[in-house]
Amino acid sequence: MRNIYGIALVLLLGASSCRTTGSSTAGGRDDGKIEVVFVQVNDVYEIAPLSGGKEGGMARVASLKKKYLQQNPNTFLVMSGDFVSPSVYNSLQYQGKAIRGKQMVEAMNAAGTDLAVFGNHEFDIRENELQDRINESEFQWVASNAFHKKNDKAAPFVKNGKEAIPKTRIITVKDKDGTTARIGFIGLTLPFNRADYVSYTDPLQTAKELYAQLKDSVDAVVAVTHQLIEEDIRLARELPGLALILGGHEHDRRFEKIGKVYITKAHANAKSAYVVTLKINKKRGRLKADPELEYINEKLPFDPATDAVVQKWVGIADKNFGSLGFDVRKTLIGSGAPLDGRESEVRFRSTNLTRLIVSAIAHAAPKADVVLMNSGSIRVDDILQMPVTQYDIIRTLPFGGGIREADMKGSLLIKTLEQGRKNAGNGGFLQYNENVTYDASGSWKLNGSPIDPNKTYRVAMAEFLLSGKEANMDFLNSKNPGVVKVHEAEGASLSDIRIAVIKYVER
Repeated sequence: MRNIYGIALVLLLGASSCRTTGSSTAGGRDDGKIEVVFVQVNDVYEIAPLSGGKEGGMARVASLKKKYLQQNPNTFLVMSGDFVSPSVYNSLQYQGKAIRGKQMVEAMNAAGTDLAVFGNHEFDIRENELQDRINESEFQWVASNAFHKKNDKAAPFVKNGKEAIPKTRIITVKDKDGTTARIGFIGLTLPFNRADYVSYTDPLQTAKELYAQLKDSVDAVVAVTHQLIEEDIRLARELPGLALILGGHEHDRRFEKIGKVYITKAHANAKSAYVVTLKINKKRGRLKADPELEYINEKLPFDPATDAVVQKWVGIADKNFGSLGFDVRKTLIGSGAPLDGRESEVRFRSTNLTRLIVSAIAHAAPKADVVLMNSGSIRVDDILQMPVTQYDIIRTLPFGGGIREADMKGSLLIKTLEQGRKNAGNGGFLQYNENVTYDASGSWKLNGSPIDPNKTYRVAMAEFLLSGKEANMDFLNSKNPGVVKVHEAEGASLSDIRIAVIKYVER
């Protein structure tokens, strides 16, 4: 059965360029066996290498794909969501427009990306900006449960005004001895980002319906997902006939096997890729997936064409940051302990990096009694090795944003701190200054004394926190009666949290 939009991506690879995949029978006859390779990356926000050039980089991703493409022409580069945002480039301008992921799409095109799904952060940018990125993409998309919302009606996103992004895709592959196979793809996105131009259907229910439509017309069904690992595990249990799940969303590597279904998620920022060989035996109706994690580091060369794109955008970014007063190559901290910005840490507890940022906010707002910062502001998901440059601070806090001060009733402050504590594990987990404490009795204290619900406190916080858009914190906004007064921002340090951190370190 075809997908519901009747759109099939057919990739028939000419025999002149093919190498044998699977074993060949004598005389080159169809042996009913074929192998397909998926090079999978996810949650990639940096086009250039990290860790002083030692890890990652889209030019190395391109080389990895080419390496496997030489061995097997049925090799596909898959992006499992989150690539246009968040990024240090998203606050920059190029040719009179905000960049908003343009650099990543261009790098993905050069690297030979074949298929992508939406991550929740693709919807961080404006509707027209995302449309531009879709139009610029040379790769294919699949979106099973994420749709373009217009005039309260949901329809597929459309590429270049004519090509609807389908709920499913089917590719046809062929090897040297003539074996062909059809592989169906489902693409799922967690319904987290509630941008007003996006609507979702339930990921699991949608997957079940589409799998039922696909399974009898293809030789294998692959789910490309961007959702929590728990949801991927549930998906594998509910649909044990899936060939594999190529996942994203968590930034640390994840690897599970539920029944016969492998779930793979590589390290964020292309520090690694999962290379999954899918072996299809048509005569016996059997599938076998062999996943292997490959680290993307100095052992891989830079693909010249992709590296040229990367260097172009690095130059554009350097000029932009320079115009904003940043010296991205300048060393801020030359030696000392690495700064821990891993999501697995900062969304559960304080680290030396979060304490540095909170101290910088306190220094920029010396009149504040309390300093609050949502851990979701920190997007680096990495350990910053020495030396730390201004660029490291910018990529740690790519959203930027100002620092706001508000006079707040103690009752609202307690409610905010308590919800921040309950938000452990997501971006709404709050970091705060060290003179704020929480004891075993459930009491919040400031300088050793219980916070008084009836007293007014001056609170400095990341600007986003006061918008009411943080997870489970819609009550925290300037219209809340507990917010007595919002102070006007004064000085460069309060206008951009990144400047505040840089100035604090340089002081």
